[in-house]
Amino acid sequence: MEKFFNTAGPSNLNKHYCLNPLERISLEDIIYLINSEKYFILHAPRQTGKTTCLLALMEYLNKQNDYKCLYINVETAQVARENVSRGIKAIISELASNARDFLSDDFPLKNMVEIIQKYGEEKGLNEILTQWSNNNQKPLILLIDEIDSLVGDTLISVLRQIRAGYSKRPANFPQSIILCGVRDIRDYRIHSGKEKSVITGGSAFNIKAESLKIGDFSKEDIFRLYQFHTIETGQEFEEGVFDLVWDLTCGQPWLVNALGYETCFKMKKGRDRTKKITKDMIIEAKENLILRRETHLDQLVHKLQEERVKRVILPLLISSEYPKDIPTDDISYVRDLGLIKTEGQIKIANLIYQETIPRELTYSTQVTISHDPFWYIKQGGRLDIFKLLAAFQEFYRENAEIWLERFYYKEAGNHLLLQAFLQRIINSGGQIIREYGLGMMRTDLFIIWFYGEKKEHKQKFVIELKMIHINLEKTIEKGLIQITKYMDKCKTDEGHLVLFDKSLKTWDEKIFQKKEVYENKTVFIWGM
Repeated sequence: MEKFFNTAGPSNLNKHYCLNPLERISLEDIIYLINSEKYFILHAPRQTGKTTCLLALMEYLNKQNDYKCLYINVETAQVARENVSRGIKAIISELASNARDFLSDDFPLKNMVEIIQKYGEEKGLNEILTQWSNNNQKPLILLIDEIDSLVGDTLISVLRQIRAGYSKRPANFPQSIILCGVRDIRDYRIHSGKEKSVITGGSAFNIKAESLKIGDFSKEDIFRLYQFHTIETGQEFEEGVFDLVWDLTCGQPWLVNALGYETCFKMKKGRDRTKKITKDMIIEAKENLILRRETHLDQLVHKLQEERVKRVILPLLISSEYPKDIPTDDISYVRDLGLIKTEGQIKIANLIYQETIPRELTYSTQVTISHDPFWYIKQGGRLDIFKLLAAFQEFYRENAEIWLERFYYKEAGNHLLLQAFLQRIINSGGQIIREYGLGMMRTDLFIIWFYGEKKEHKQKFVIELKMIHINLEKTIEKGLIQITKYMDKCKTDEGHLVLFDKSLKTWDEKIFQKKEVYENKTVFIWGM
């Protein structure tokens, strides 16, 4: 059976192209912490390989023969919500069945019913771990996955029962416990129904020695992963593909694997092993993932509806120069979700997320705008960008107030509405590449339109979006400097500067078209 790039569930080295999981988790540090009898955290955004790494760690430790190590996933207890009794029973059942299946140890399974009946949910987990540790000659190591899938009093009970057994280790409780989830436990804000208060993760689990993070792939990792495919099938990648994958993903593991799977296995032309995988195919694969609203991207974008996520993402969308203070906890939370990076300046984590976020925020707007893409295509298939922007001017004048009210991110509504309008049209034969972020004071759009019988020709346009903050003349002056630099970067001579005016001027004053020449480049200016 041919191996493939994995995008669903833990990776299996016999079935999937996979980097050594133990190389991704700082094995030396983990072994040191285990030998030191520490309890600690291992966290990373969703679909970065956490479960694969934990299963590999369990196998490695059991082969060393110094410990008995067990992996459990407590996500099955999520449906219990605040019902502590149901949640603890589900976790103990998971522990018992995994001990049987992974370790051929039926002690938890034989004793779980009696322990639950005798000790109840408030101490049942603690007691089964105590008795199981007593019954083993080797120290126990417990790996608990998806810990932050639990909520409320169920999560508090699990953390406190583990904490209560800490002083009994290693003879009468697991020597080391690793809690694994999306976030660092210090960022937990757990609502307790019983105590009518918010319990912080740090206070409920104050025995944490350290927090370790599973990192993204490096450029070298991407090369090594994709080379497994070449070794397996003989199919090669053209020069520049690995750099492009890195640029699009910044090494996010699911995205890297998804692009590989899409190009090499789903796209018909990529299944011909005699032909190289090209950069154009990677771009097409990226577009396919976004248009299909793949589960990973859909789950991530769903988080945008949370208020604390909005407080971080909104200043990026509108390219604020001086955003209001963003709470540190919110920044940490959104970073742990994988949506942003905080090295240097806060920015969207990668180009695919950067493109996905505004498209998803405007998806319903895109599909309900009634304009037909064919209205803006000239004879021969070229895009009439002037007709398109003039149509948006008219659309904006007539509909802005109604449409802007529909956006959850209202402060970014002007930018999002234009992007939704353009995306509706460009989807039929082109691409939009976006650049935005803190301090830019603008959003840059690079449109590529394909035409010709085989779509072999390209038109390239730069559109820059700006808000008028001071006055029209100074905004135009600054905008011309910025857009011509971006035109140079994109190697195009066609630039359009779109200015949104929120002042109390009349519509006739706000809506205009003019042409300016700057640095030997012609820029068309559109007042909105």
